[in-house]
Amino acid sequence: MSAMEELEKIAIRHAQEAVVLDREGKKESAILAYQKAIECLLRIIQTYPNHDLNRIYAQRADIYRTRIRVLQDVWVSGSSKQTNANYEGLTATQTSEQSTFDELILKNPPDVKWTDIAGLEDAKKAIQQAIVYPALRPDLFPLGWPKGILLFGPPGCGKTLLAAAVANEIKATFITVDAASIMSKWLGEAERNVARLFNTARKASLKAPAIIFIDELDSLMGIHRLEVSGETRVRNQFLKEMDGIIDKKNPIHVYVIGSTNKPWTLDTPFIRRFQKRIYVPPPGFKERLEMFKLYTGYLKMSTDVDLEKLASLTDGFSGSDIMDVCQSVQLKVNSELFESGKAETGGDPRKIHMQDFLEILGKRKPSFSKDSLVAFENWFENFKAL
Repeated sequence: MSAMEELEKIAIRHAQEAVVLDREGKKESAILAYQKAIECLLRIIQTYPNHDLNRIYAQRADIYRTRIRVLQDVWVSGSSKQTNANYEGLTATQTSEQSTFDELILKNPPDVKWTDIAGLEDAKKAIQQAIVYPALRPDLFPLGWPKGILLFGPPGCGKTLLAAAVANEIKATFITVDAASIMSKWLGEAERNVARLFNTARKASLKAPAIIFIDELDSLMGIHRLEVSGETRVRNQFLKEMDGIIDKKNPIHVYVIGSTNKPWTLDTPFIRRFQKRIYVPPPGFKERLEMFKLYTGYLKMSTDVDLEKLASLTDGFSGSDIMDVCQSVQLKVNSELFESGKAETGGDPRKIHMQDFLEILGKRKPSFSKDSLVAFENWFENFKAL
């Protein structure tokens, strides 16, 4: 697993922990967990400043900050005015939730185009058929078109990038949520606020298509052994709202794109709402070669670097893995420059050699196993819907 993916995983874990603590009324502990999630997201942004998804991570950090402010308001009012604690806490929460709901809309979605995504031609084609073509010529689709799209596959292979690219392609309003932000923002009135989410998308679709992108879909819509009533109500309301938008008689341009690394944990009734289920696999040789060309284009390379060999050696690596390899090589030569004392005097790092890449590759493995790929392929065979 790459360093960036590890940070993403830790951020998700802290956010999910915060939701549980939040739900249990342990406000002080929930605030600490939200703060840890924010720290991880900001570290990703600082460490990988050119990462395409930084705007989404920044938005999630803002959502968690908002929830912290809500909890702090409730906590302070509850401790200072015991007689009216419940009333004041509810009022503070509802006011803040109302004023910040529109923050779910990503004002400036990642500037990702189809040409920025190496490979994934089958996935691109399926998304174009389901979303782009109907958005351009709805009159050609009297029987309606798919409005639920499920993107599944190993982490770091481009699912979020595909959602961002199609949003840019059709100039859509891009509303991005995850399980942690949904449960943390909407405690106490889950069903009504899920309805508000879809109503926001419907209103936006009067001017342009609207996309609701749900990341880590399994965390929200998966089958769990231990489940509280609030989670059940959220899922049921989502099913109801999705039934409303996928109705063939309803010509609105509202789409729900879900992303998951664990499709086998999804509830079967929810899977049925996604008429398109698209496997986003790891990059093949050609795609890996394109990625190496893209990332090394920013670096000073020696002529002995064989990009085709590197593409061959990284079979099974995700796009994030390959980016991390290139960044690790960059870090290696830059560290040498700083350790020599020449960086402070304006010196430049040496050229990168093939041996530098080989040393890095000798220390790392793909972020997912071949066994996990078999699991994805088996699930795809059972629920195939291109």
